[in-house]
Amino acid sequence: MNTAVLVLLGLTAVLGLLLTVQGERVRPPWAALFLAVLLALAGVLAWAGGDAPAGTVEAAAVIGVLAAVAGGGPVATAVLRAADPAAVGVTGGPQDPAILRGGAWIGILERVAVAVTLLVGSGEGLVVVLAVKGLGRYAELRAPAAAERFILGTLASALWAAGCVGVAILLRST
Repeated sequence: MNTAVLVLLGLTAVLGLLLTVQGERVRPPWAALFLAVLLALAGVLAWAGGDAPAGTVEAAAVIGVLAAVAGGGPVATAVLRAADPAAVGVTGGPQDPAILRGGAWIGILERVAVAVTLLVGSGEGLVVVLAVKGLGRYAELRAPAAAERFILGTLASALWAAGCVGVAILLRST
């Protein structure tokens, strides 16, 4: 069962990367849900799997970080798209590409930092990562649409990273 966890995490990472390469404008809206289902299935198998050898736990940690980085962009984009007020005719919503430029690269770095801090068990490190991100964007967050995009994107990205490495932590703690 532990091998199935590694395969599902790897599949999540590969599909996330393929979706990221496609670009957010071309990506199908259901793709993030599919990634979430794969991750949930990996989590259930990790939880039920029993003791995992050290090599499997280490491999799951590495693949979990890769899945966090690769799949986080499509997931965060899907959350932003679902919350977009432009669908009801309000302009300047969280999907406006002019708001918070550079968010994709910042998101990648954020997910790596969140994943690593969780894997090493540093709650303080997680607080620092999120605080630095907030301080770095502080000047841009006066616009309501920017603040909404920042909060939604950060939460979706951080929760995705936590879920991906959480699978590895489940293997470690069983």
